[in-house]
Amino acid sequence: MIKYTQFTKKFSQIAGKSITFILAIAFIAVWLLTGPLFHFSDTWQLVINTATTIITFIMVFVIQNTQNRDTEAIQVKLDELINVTKKAKNSLLDIEDLDDEEINILKEKYVKIAKSAIEKQTLRNNKKTKNAINQK
Repeated sequence: MIKYTQFTKKFSQIAGKSITFILAIAFIAVWLLTGPLFHFSDTWQLVINTATTIITFIMVFVIQNTQNRDTEAIQVKLDELINVTKKAKNSLLDIEDLDDEEINILKEKYVKIAKSAIEKQTLRNNKKTKNAINQK
């Protein structure tokens, strides 16, 4: 029996191909062209409505599964980078488990650090520019 993750991975790979998009456009074109044949009946409209509803319903779960899997993989990679970086704070390894308020507090702290670093870099650049001008 095929695992759900394997199914969603394969399904998302197929859904993301250009040929799948072309087939979807072709399906819609065929549906539109058959409109006059079926006198634009309710059944004719029901076919496209049902097909798109089913596809959308399935795609919601496939996309969510793919996004969750990708997010977890990225998180593990980031955790490894934090773990092997000497100056990194290992306390940030499981930050994704904090609540929104705690994350915002940490974010504000790092925004301040970033602003300070930008200001220091700007001062260094200004000094280098002045030195270069003075040397000419």
